[in-house]
Amino acid sequence: MIGSRREGATAPRTPGARSREALAGTIRRTIGLVVASMVLLAMPALAGEATPLAEDPAVEQRLIAISEELRCLVCQNESLAGSRADLAQDLRREIRSLIKQGKSDAEIMDFMVGRYGDFVRYRPPVKPTTWLLWGGPFVLMLAGVAGLVAYLRRRSGRVDEKPLSDEDRKRAEALLEEKP
Repeated sequence: MIGSRREGATAPRTPGARSREALAGTIRRTIGLVVASMVLLAMPALAGEATPLAEDPAVEQRLIAISEELRCLVCQNESLAGSRADLAQDLRREIRSLIKQGKSDAEIMDFMVGRYGDFVRYRPPVKPTTWLLWGGPFVLMLAGVAGLVAYLRRRSGRVDEKPLSDEDRKRAEALLEEKP
């Protein structure tokens, strides 16, 4: 070994060189932050307008109004407008085509009810086939109240009212007069 330098070792740095490297690193970080913030601030300007769901916004508004009144046959507790089920998408497509054919809202509802029955409507009409649907909750509530009244009457008839003995009356009065 002729020299005292080992392979891979670097030459000792001077204090001025270290401060220049630190300054260069700080400048690089600052430039990176400035560029990143400029890109983030410019992103809203690059955003485009949302494309409408249909070619005709009027068709889409009618579709939403009609499908809000219809029940999703898969989800059952969700409107056709809010459901993401495949059948709901097919039914919305069908409604959209009926609207484009010039059908009125009533004709579209009649088509859907004819195909799927009154169950597809959130508010089915009052007619003999739906009387149970409309009146059933009230009939069940009346039956429950009548059952409760009958139960309470039978129970009160079974309770024996026996008068308090003199000893029990004195104990009760003593308890009531006692101060905690």
